[in-house]
Amino acid sequence: MATFRLARRLRAQRAVDTMSDGQFAVLATLNLHGPHTLSELAERERVTAPSMNRTVNCLEESGWLTRTPAELDRRKVVIELTPEGRAVVEETVRRRDAWLESVLTELTPRQRKTLAAAAAIMREAAAR
Repeated sequence: MATFRLARRLRAQRAVDTMSDGQFAVLATLNLHGPHTLSELAERERVTAPSMNRTVNCLEESGWLTRTPAELDRRKVVIELTPEGRAVVEETVRRRDAWLESVLTELTPRQRKTLAAAAAIMREAAAR
């Protein structure tokens, strides 16, 4: 439960209040891993292609990403962030980092060491 509550508090620190977690995940993926096709994004986010298409449509209408035909296969479309989309990701990350830093500074060194160890275990578990 504590992990869910912490995640909820972090998600609340977003640059655009109306953006869903799924929409932000797509922007963050494109920011971290670069341009993707629709099917690559759907696979990475573990959703169906029609669901990803709806998400991408909404993000495109908001001006946060673009679609361009792939150079080698014009049937495919490459999805990438716009400068405005990158700014949303960067501001959200900045807000989340600031909130988390304010929380962590209130902890003792021993508590921070325990959290670091727990984070390593959680990262390992998530990779399985």
